[in-house]
Amino acid sequence: MGTNGSTMLEPLRQGLPPIDPAGVSSSASCALPARFEAVRGARQFTRSTLGQWELGHRFDDVSLVVSELVTNALRHALPDETSAAVHTAAYEPPVRLHLMRWKSRLVCAVRDPSHDGPAERESEEDFAAESGRGLFLVDSFSDGWGWHPLAGSLRGKVVWALFRLG
Repeated sequence: MGTNGSTMLEPLRQGLPPIDPAGVSSSASCALPARFEAVRGARQFTRSTLGQWELGHRFDDVSLVVSELVTNALRHALPDETSAAVHTAAYEPPVRLHLMRWKSRLVCAVRDPSHDGPAERESEEDFAAESGRGLFLVDSFSDGWGWHPLAGSLRGKVVWALFRLG
């Protein structure tokens, strides 16, 4: 991860439960295209990364959460019409998935260009709606989640989910 990546995720690290920085063992990230097929790519990236980290047994829960976070980013954070001019090689891809592993924790973080925070549904009726269950699932399958606006020159936000490891 480059310098930009470290700076971008600093607020995320500050918002997590205390973690010894010396315990950070691995991190990986991938850019995702502004298309819903990106969810499949995010799952494949997650499977491959967790396999390399010998955490394949956590794939089901982590993959479900990654899918929901990426879907939310694509559904709520991208403009209705994607302009070809905006998505040239000169620009940062609009959605990026980060996986970070500490000795006893795994964090999935999805960056998107929207400044609006994710909103949980208020009522049981809303939870039953297909489009309203994403954050409910994230909350159910992870050990905690949150979000932060990006700092400095980066625009948008990071939504993260935490998993405790063995």
